[in-house]
Amino acid sequence: MSPKKAKRRQQGGDGGSSNVFSMFEQSQIQEYKEAFTIIDQNRDGIISKDDLRDVLATMGQLNTKSEELEAMIKEAPGPINFTVFLTMFGEKLKGADPEDVIVSAFKVLDPEGTGAIKKEFLEELLTTQCDRFTPEEMKNLWAAFPPDVTGNVDYKNICYVITHGEEKEEE
Repeated sequence: MSPKKAKRRQQGGDGGSSNVFSMFEQSQIQEYKEAFTIIDQNRDGIISKDDLRDVLATMGQLNTKSEELEAMIKEAPGPINFTVFLTMFGEKLKGADPEDVIVSAFKVLDPEGTGAIKKEFLEELLTTQCDRFTPEEMKNLWAAFPPDVTGNVDYKNICYVITHGEEKEEE
């Protein structure tokens, strides 16, 4: 009887953690593992406030307030190991709108249906309306999604990346 109990306990333990792993493709899990390893600066298997401070400093954010770091850490239910890290991403992605909903929102800003929006127009909206982007966030957006030579931004590509987490392959 004890082997059965041990087997059941083992399956129950695997079921909880394997569920989060089943949300992602193996290649995505590997990418998240690489990101986790980069963030876990002291390589102890847990992302701490110091790890976040160090990784942000390597990206140029030198004076991050302790309260901001605390708030980031408190988003997790406990210590942030890789499984918790992956679960947090899964929860965030699960809450994202489907791609067609996000594209439809952008289409309101594109009455001609070109699939693109002028950079200046999008930047003005993102920096002056609702949850306003900071200059650094705008810089990061344009680095990730540079406008074409005519100053247009391909919003369908942005929507794809928001919902799929990687850039669309060129066809």
